[in-house]
Order: sequence, then structure tokens, then C-alpha cells
Amino acid sequence: MSAPTPAALTPAQLTATAREFAARTDLWQPAARFTPDRRWYRRLERTDDFEVWLLTWLPGQGTEIHNHGGSSGAFTVVQGALTERSFGADEPVTRTLEAGGLRSFGPTYVHQVTNTGDVPAISVHAYGPALTVQSYFAWDGALQLLRTESVDD
Repeated sequence: MSAPTPAALTPAQLTATAREFAARTDLWQPAARFTPDRRWYRRLERTDDFEVWLLTWLPGQGTEIHNHGGSSGAFTVVQGALTERSFGADEPVTRTLEAGGLRSFGPTYVHQVTNTGDVPAISVHAYGPALTVQSYFAWDGALQLLRTESVDD
């Protein structure tokens, strides 16, 4: 008999988790690193129900258009600002999140995040369940799947 699968956390629960970890500056500030070739990331915690990541972004660094492989999530900006484009049925929606800004989303959410500002940015991300795969897309008036990859530490 196998163990029961943990219940998926809601975006609201992941919002609370992201805020809680963002407030723990003693945990993430000493861990933060910036690398010139690409955004930097590090897992801060993983449990049966969720995981939390720290990401750093130099100006111009960003993600491809992607989803989170069926996981819900939330992220908060703790330094600088990030620009997010989200992709639904219509045209992409663009918003800028300043320090303290937060986004949460369900398991089918597709977005792209970029530091379009002039100063480095740092963000804290919570996902539930923990990420196992991410899919990447192109946008030409509609989303086109490019590939799906396993998530590594």
C-alpha cells in the first residue's frame, strides 16, 4: 500500500508561504548571488507539500515563456522590480512588480518574467507540489509548445 499523495496547496497558501520566506532575510540574503551569464537560483526548502526558491536577476535577465508542470505557485519581489507577461486566451498581459509585489497562480498558468529595470532584482518563489517539469513556449498570437524539461536543483 502506498502513502497518500499530499493535497495540492492553493495559490493563497503559496502566497502566504512566499511571504513568510521573503520575511526571513537571514535565510535568503546571505545566499543571494548574481551571475552575469544568466539568472541565478537556489532552492531554499522542499517539503512533501511545497518548495521555495530564491532567484536573482541582473538587468536584462529573464525566463522564457513557461509553465510550472501542473504546480501552482506564488512569487514576491524582495529587491528591485520584475516585469511579468502572462499568457491566457487573449493577448499577453504585462505588469511590473516592484519590491513587495506578489503574484500567485494556479496549475495551468503560463508566463515570462524579466528584469527590465536598471538595478538587480531578487525574488522568492513557492510552488506546490514541488516542480518536476516545466514546459516552454513560443508566442505568435497563440502559444506553441517548444519543449518540456525535468527540473533539476
